[in-house]
Amino acid sequence: MFKPLRDLNVVLGICFNVYVEWLISVSERAASSMKIFEPVRRFFGNIFYALLRGCFSVSNVFCPSEYALDESHFGARHGQCLMAFLGVAIAYCLRTNISVAIVSMTEKSSLNADAPVLMWDEKMKGTILSSFFWGYLLLQIPGGQMAEKFGPKYVLITAVGVAGILTILTPYAAINGGFYWMVLSRILQGAAQGFCYPATNFFLAKWAPLPERGRLVTSVFSGDRFGILITMAGAGVLADSRWGWPSIFYVSGATAILWALAYAYLGVNYPQDHPTITDAERSYILDSLPNTSEDRQSMKTPWKAILKSGPLWALLLVHCGQNWGYYTLLTQIPSYIYAVFGLNIQESGFLSALPYVSSFIMAFVFAVIGDKVANKEMLSKTTARKCWNSCGLWGGAAAFCLLAFAGEYEYLALTLLILAAGLNGATLIGYHSNHLDLAPNFSGTLMGITNGFGNVASISAPLFAGFMLTDMTSLSEWRIVFLTSAAVFFVGNLIFVIFGTAEVQDWNFPPEKEKPIQMTNIFTERMTED
Repeated sequence: MFKPLRDLNVVLGICFNVYVEWLISVSERAASSMKIFEPVRRFFGNIFYALLRGCFSVSNVFCPSEYALDESHFGARHGQCLMAFLGVAIAYCLRTNISVAIVSMTEKSSLNADAPVLMWDEKMKGTILSSFFWGYLLLQIPGGQMAEKFGPKYVLITAVGVAGILTILTPYAAINGGFYWMVLSRILQGAAQGFCYPATNFFLAKWAPLPERGRLVTSVFSGDRFGILITMAGAGVLADSRWGWPSIFYVSGATAILWALAYAYLGVNYPQDHPTITDAERSYILDSLPNTSEDRQSMKTPWKAILKSGPLWALLLVHCGQNWGYYTLLTQIPSYIYAVFGLNIQESGFLSALPYVSSFIMAFVFAVIGDKVANKEMLSKTTARKCWNSCGLWGGAAAFCLLAFAGEYEYLALTLLILAAGLNGATLIGYHSNHLDLAPNFSGTLMGITNGFGNVASISAPLFAGFMLTDMTSLSEWRIVFLTSAAVFFVGNLIFVIFGTAEVQDWNFPPEKEKPIQMTNIFTERMTED
């Protein structure tokens, strides 16, 4: 009965083992120049392999134990979530490849002497790093609306496929067009990806049953961590290869196009439409989602009620706080390790991946614990959301504060980066799942609203870092960057703790139509009187 699943687990185990061995081989140069990182390298290499296999284990991660032995409770939803996970991972590869590539694009490397070097200063690099989000925020709300109206499948295919094509064209834009064409290229890639998160969130509102929601939401959205760590480790290798930094964009862009073609064949909008789903699984999914409506396509978006919703504004502000700190890590870790630790691009790329290995693993740990807490009703949903989010943001703020004063101690600084990213994995079952709580019928639109405003912070964070870091080796300037991120983390979560909720909002449901039964009752009463 479970032979295909066992085979899948074996294949995944082999793939992850190969990847870990590759990471270990890549890190040899880093280990030889910085022996202090050897224990860290071995520890995370072993943990990464062991837990990633566990993450794809049927009984331990995807399904509650009471369903693990029933084939009807494992099937179509997990295949769809796996494809969505890969889509999110690839989207983040396209988004973050510039963070590693820009170091090689602006520094001469002896390993690829023929690769062009672009004369961009720190402010120009900060502009390029943030320009993706200028386009990204424009199409957030339209992306959610389109997913709710037409289904998430083709919205995701278009977003990732177009972004992949534009990524392949990026080296041409940078080399032949210069700074302004590079900025335009990143803006267009951001606009293409603006549909991704809202559409994925709406996908989960339809495919993730409540008993498994924490794990399935984490399984899909942890793709961002996985995409980042693949990029951080792999982009450095590609940049130092004989093909140089342009190969980073060619490989990631081609991968995105292949995923779009695969999802066009394998993806399905809703459980009702899946051609091979069992009746038992379809009923299990639909029966566990009482707050979703099959008539969503005909429902009008209650804009007035949405904009007057206090919990939504709390969610929006904590999303902004999360994005500021998270994208400070995302865009600045490679430069921080490269400049402060004095490593080359390949070594800094590998070490930059370690925090995201931690975040990827810990996201699943938090999700498994979170679902157990929720299913046993140990905490109310609202309290649980706030607790997990506090772990991610207030814990991350504490790590940022310590990191601000740990720059001279390389081992401690790397450990704190790993800790900050690992704790941040808890936010996937914190604020990140709150859109599905408040209004599953409009979860795509809500994600579009909060992610759109949140990406104002995503734009601002690298710009702020670019203007503050006039000397990349200055620990005092890095201290300002990290302490600012800690403050934003703290304030954002404080607002969520005070004003947030996980209760479904009244405007999630279709408005009640005037019922003619009242007239019928009056008529019946008159007939009775006569």
